[in-house]
Amino acid sequence: MGMRREKGALFEAIALMGKAFASPRRLELLDLLAQAPRTVDELARASDQSTANTSQHLQALHASGMVTRAREGTSVRYALAGDQALALWLALRDASVSQLAEVERAARDYLGDDVDAIGRDELIARLRKGDVVLVDVRPNEEYEAGHIDGARSVPLEELEDRLAELPPDREVVAYCRGPYCVYAHEAVRRLQAAGRQARRLEEGWPEWKLATR
Repeated sequence: MGMRREKGALFEAIALMGKAFASPRRLELLDLLAQAPRTVDELARASDQSTANTSQHLQALHASGMVTRAREGTSVRYALAGDQALALWLALRDASVSQLAEVERAARDYLGDDVDAIGRDELIARLRKGDVVLVDVRPNEEYEAGHIDGARSVPLEELEDRLAELPPDREVVAYCRGPYCVYAHEAVRRLQAAGRQARRLEEGWPEWKLATR
């Protein structure tokens, strides 16, 4: 019986991490933290929820080992707990899309019609040739926290006003938070409407970061 209790305690401890994924709000917070560390207030604004609710969800994520936290004056800044935590979140996201039809439908409804895309290997080759311009259309604070080498920061809300900065004779590739981030899709639509040749990167900054470690 003792071994049964010990085995049960082992799986109960492992289940702590699984329980952290049992909330769409917590998953959204993980997606935001995959881009950049943030304070509780910043996460609350970005996820459109109260500071109190955000704090509770972050406490659960911290207890599960998925995030770290550090005090900065009167604020607490949270970050993903390393590459393993990031890889686990991305694996859960991708598996849900491939295994659950309702997730795929929800993604399609959110993103709208797909736009032309480019893979990582082709983009790397094109960047080496210098015949493509890469733009990061995430908010600037996410770009500052980490971005693909050679990318320019052009947040989506600034895109139309900054078209003149993008060479008209080169294809534009836009990327954002990942394959299910609407920013890159919308950037491609706006660029093509303006007569520019444009595609989105198939992945986003978190996937690129893990792949190029």
